[in-house]
Amino acid sequence: MKNFLAIYLGSADANAKMEITDAQKRAGMDKWMKWVTDNAGAIVDVGSPLGKTKKINAGGVSDTKNRMTAYTIVKADSQEDAARLFVNHAHFTVFPGDSVEVMECLPIPGM
Repeated sequence: MKNFLAIYLGSADANAKMEITDAQKRAGMDKWMKWVTDNAGAIVDVGSPLGKTKKINAGGVSDTKNRMTAYTIVKADSQEDAARLFVNHAHFTVFPGDSVEVMECLPIPGM
């Protein structure tokens, strides 16, 4: 099996436009936790929400923004199988998240 990094994407605009009640938050977290339980055998790292971003380049360190809101690492036989784990995920069915992107964690060459 291979490991796959799932990045949850969203936007500040979507969050600003949608008022989420406490009941909706609880329902969303309940659905998210059911997803975790249902997929426990495939989850390598349940991940966490992501905070503010710093960009580092030859010019130094600066604040920046991106659409990444959280991550999870799963294992699957293929990228298609890994992607199917996120169909109907709470991230975009309950919360105002835009999508989940899944990419294979490749081995480091020469290691």
